[in-house]
Amino acid sequence: MARGLNKVMLIGRLGKDPVSRQAGSNTVCNFTIATSETFKDAQGSKQERTEWHNIAVWGRLGEICQQYLTKGREVYIEGKLQTRSWDDPKSGEKKYATDIICTDMQMLGGQRDQGAGMGGYHEGGASNYERQSDKTPQRDYSQSDSDYSAPSAPPSAPLLESDKDDLPF
Repeated sequence: MARGLNKVMLIGRLGKDPVSRQAGSNTVCNFTIATSETFKDAQGSKQERTEWHNIAVWGRLGEICQQYLTKGREVYIEGKLQTRSWDDPKSGEKKYATDIICTDMQMLGGQRDQGAGMGGYHEGGASNYERQSDKTPQRDYSQSDSDYSAPSAPPSAPLLESDKDDLPF
């Protein structure tokens, strides 16, 4: 196998509000998210370890992050690792930082945390980002109202115990 895989998936909370800047003709949005894990140490005490991740989001998806994300917001991030380097002007040493270049973002949390609503955003092809939660079929508004008939709903009835097993949640 000659190809590699560079994929990161995280669920965490924003440490600060996102910061955007122009990089040439593109917009880049940067923020950090914290992921935490709990474990028991050798003495059996419950411990928590928090890891901080630098996130960079480019283009329209970065603009969406700037607009909707705030400190403390829970978010799902998908992307790839990218390491950058620079020379420290004070010490002259070569410094390194590893960022996650975000290609997908999903806002998580309850209605109280959401503000504008829950939705997922994905880096699209050459031109756009598409909202993942808008996968429901849309009505064709080019039709007149008289041509449109709403689908009839089945009569409602209480679920039997055997029917509850088929529910997807």
